[in-house]
Amino acid sequence: MKDFKIDFLDHIAIRVKDLDASAAWYEKVFGFTRNQFDEWGEYPIFMMAGKTGIALFPANMDDPELNPASKNIKIDHFAFNVTRENMELAKQRLTQLNIKFVMKNHHYFESIYMDDPDGHCVELTTILVSEKEFYKPY
Repeated sequence: MKDFKIDFLDHIAIRVKDLDASAAWYEKVFGFTRNQFDEWGEYPIFMMAGKTGIALFPANMDDPELNPASKNIKIDHFAFNVTRENMELAKQRLTQLNIKFVMKNHHYFESIYMDDPDGHCVELTTILVSEKEFYKPY
């Protein structure tokens, strides 16, 4: 069985109370550039530094059991970037290991989602378009 290789940590997705306030904070504090893509709608807002990103999603503030100190304001998932070849190898490996996964097409990326043993959502993602089309200099 051939192993696949991770290239880099692609992004961390976090749920926030205020998308604009969080985007402004990451831009001001770390110099991330704000990116929104028509194909994805209002969110996520992708805050980018080169090929590393933070994907901002709205927290579910209407949940009756919302605890602002935890629950829905949280890290949603983390993603590792792989080449297209390694994406295919990952699919084979996960299938051989009987690990359940879900495939999603995000226009710019194709992704595999799975849960680790503690229920953390882990994503493997590969770019489907030219890197120049998605990654902008910062």
